[in-house]
Amino acid sequence: MTATARATAIRIDARAGTVIAMAGFLGVVAFFWPFLVAPGKFGSNYAPPLIFGVLLVIVLCVVISEIAEGGINSKALAMLGVLSAVNAAVRPLGAGTAGIETVFFILVLAGRVYGPGFGFTLGCTSLFASALITGGVGPWMPYQMFGCAFVGMLAGFLPRATGRKEVALLAVYGSLSGYLFGFLLNLSFWPFSLDPNSSIAYLPGLPFTEQFQRYLAFDLATSLGWDTGRAVTNFVCICLAGPAVLTVFRRAARKARFQAPIRFAPRRTTAEAPGTKTPEGPGTPPGPAPRTG
Repeated sequence: MTATARATAIRIDARAGTVIAMAGFLGVVAFFWPFLVAPGKFGSNYAPPLIFGVLLVIVLCVVISEIAEGGINSKALAMLGVLSAVNAAVRPLGAGTAGIETVFFILVLAGRVYGPGFGFTLGCTSLFASALITGGVGPWMPYQMFGCAFVGMLAGFLPRATGRKEVALLAVYGSLSGYLFGFLLNLSFWPFSLDPNSSIAYLPGLPFTEQFQRYLAFDLATSLGWDTGRAVTNFVCICLAGPAVLTVFRRAARKARFQAPIRFAPRRTTAEAPGTKTPEGPGTPPGPAPRTG
């Protein structure tokens, strides 16, 4: 295996790929609900994000079940459990401090080495486990799980590169994913966070272009510094520790051989066993002499 060979820990077949594509579409709809459904449309201002949050949980369960049915074995499951626990443990070290998020660092590198299916699943399980540990369970959790799932999955689709070019590619992607994650997550609570009289507040009924301009101004004014902290953290961690972690992940992949085919040797009969003399063999004792006339 070369330095850039990819060890697909979780295989994605055609049906699972179709389900992921449909989940991606529903995820975009769930994130961009302020441009599609006005608050109070379903009887409460907070009903749309809750409804879409429940929908995301259902979609994620369906996607993970499809991925698991398509090609996850015990070795990939063990690796998934270990990295989910590591991510859940390191996330509290930075979350909540100037936007520093240490969870994306391992997520990007694991998605790169073990493939998009593994990255998608790891994003879901890491955020779910860390939410249970830190008490971060709430309406925002499905959005965070979905956002991290696609960060890990897209890392598996990055083009091939070697050496420093690969590390630079992953570092740039980690920075961009930090900004993109914050941009998407802000959409889930933007309609409820500001006074309607503000120039950057959500106003139901406005054309899409004006509404989107308001959201861009809101994101730049309230979240740019936080997202920059996340982007810088990803860039620095990948540049400093990326080569060593990639080497460790690839060595583990070589040892595990996730997709190695299992072959069973044909069963040998007693006559075919080594050292056994068959009746027709040269060691067959002579039979009785034939009788003559």
